[in-house]
Amino acid sequence: MSAPGPILFLLGATHHTAPLELREKLALAGDKLEALRRELRALPDLREFTVLNTCNRVEIYGVAAQPEVVARLQSAFCALHQMDPALFERIRLLLRDGQAVQHLLEVAAGVDSQMVGEAEILGQVKDAYVAAQAQGTTGPVLNRMFQKTFQAAKHVRTHTAIGEGQISVASVAVDLALKIFGQLERCRVLVLGAGEIGGKTARAFKSRGVGQISVSSRRFEQAEELAREFGARAIPFDQMGEALPEVDIAVCSTAAPEAVVTHGMAAAAMRRRAIRPLFFIDLAMPRNIDPGVATLSNVFLYNLDDLARIADENLALRQAETLRVRALLTEKADALWRQVAPRINGDFPES
Repeated sequence: MSAPGPILFLLGATHHTAPLELREKLALAGDKLEALRRELRALPDLREFTVLNTCNRVEIYGVAAQPEVVARLQSAFCALHQMDPALFERIRLLLRDGQAVQHLLEVAAGVDSQMVGEAEILGQVKDAYVAAQAQGTTGPVLNRMFQKTFQAAKHVRTHTAIGEGQISVASVAVDLALKIFGQLERCRVLVLGAGEIGGKTARAFKSRGVGQISVSSRRFEQAEELAREFGARAIPFDQMGEALPEVDIAVCSTAAPEAVVTHGMAAAAMRRRAIRPLFFIDLAMPRNIDPGVATLSNVFLYNLDDLARIADENLALRQAETLRVRALLTEKADALWRQVAPRINGDFPES
């Protein structure tokens, strides 16, 4: 990145570049996201930026007056996470100009996802852009880039079969449970976290015939609201350890910055379960369940990477469609880059 003058760039790390343990360290949980935004707003010569933070990626899209601004941004990012810059260099994703445009299009369309074709990512990209707009950190370049990206992603999903089957974290989690139990009517499920993923997971279990669902959340009123939707039971968050011995499947998707299910908590639950197995599905980033829980007898723990491997079993059916989508997006990325490039230098064509 030695060329002078303003640039469009993408800096971050994804499931393609970083294992789960390192993505977990980079996750912008709790107040880290706002802390990063403050750092970026204070960075001289960073003209525009948007932060995309999901379970499988942390990406900063920006416009910098000079290429060296990206190096300063990277230093600030590593300092926030207390990560060795040399380690981040090995796992980072760094793209600029047309390549950054192409990448955003592929992310929004779901072809860069850990579960190819999943639908949630488009909403997450939209939320990231809306948040950046609200904070005044976008401008003529990113506004055009993101708005056209949404149009392209919608076109791809309408005119191809990339989203056929509605692949999602929630649906794969339920499919896993079906493989394990054969049928779910007699299974008791505890959903920890009443946000978007928790809600989708509860609905997916309910649609597959689960008769007993409990919901727990750090905000009890949110758990109650989701529980009412299914005639389920809401459990105060500080009592969810007491509920563990009574369930067969516990799905965790809270925004907590650390584990909410500890080894000791799971061990105590298993002492009260006799020989009945307990299945944990951890959909959170950072992870909600202490990985050491998997060492307990009759406890089975699955995380996001495990679910992605299960989803890959059906990926062959999508490979041909993925190639078609990438070709479509390459054309759209080239056209969008021709629109965006002049704006980086301060020109604002009408088209």
